[in-house]
Amino acid sequence: MTPQQEQLIALGAVFEAAVLVDRIARTGQVPNAALGSMLGSLLVRENKPALEIYGGDDLNLRDGYRALVGALERDTSSLQREPLRYALAMIGLERQLDKRSDMLQVIGSRLDQIQQQVDHFELTHENVIASFGGLYQDTLSTFRQRIQVQGDMRHLQQTDNAAKIRALLLAGIRAARLWRQLGGHRWQMVFSRRRLLDALYAMLRAE
Repeated sequence: MTPQQEQLIALGAVFEAAVLVDRIARTGQVPNAALGSMLGSLLVRENKPALEIYGGDDLNLRDGYRALVGALERDTSSLQREPLRYALAMIGLERQLDKRSDMLQVIGSRLDQIQQQVDHFELTHENVIASFGGLYQDTLSTFRQRIQVQGDMRHLQQTDNAAKIRALLLAGIRAARLWRQLGGHRWQMVFSRRRLLDALYAMLRAE
């Protein structure tokens, strides 16, 4: 797998998290497999190929790839505005997080505790999701720049949905961190747009 493909998997995961956040906010629903893939990535601490971090299957990220294609094509008919806004906000928050070694330490320690929970419950158990959501609330949501999620208040006000959204935002920021560590940069989305699209089209065809 090329470095560019690795970067696109990580960036696709940022957009996958954004799409799932938007889906919960609008419909109150999220596919369990997609949720599990994103949450599982938070517990991968060792260096692995990007795809392995997301369950080893591109299908887990296909909605994220499509949202990323829509953003890069700049076609108003395929652009998913809210997921794009969330994705860019997560990338921005990751840059702030990178300057906070104290917060990174707290996140690492809390993820170790959540791993112990997962050993007793399944990854998508409500207690585990609540722990991921609480970790986001105690750390990243304390930044001045906060992600405002738009949607149906009936869904947003449900405790379980709020926890899932926070957990997915945490997973999206983890993906943004991976993307940057692999050499990704926001300017690529402007100046290397055509090259990224060609690679994404090929990845979508190969699914």
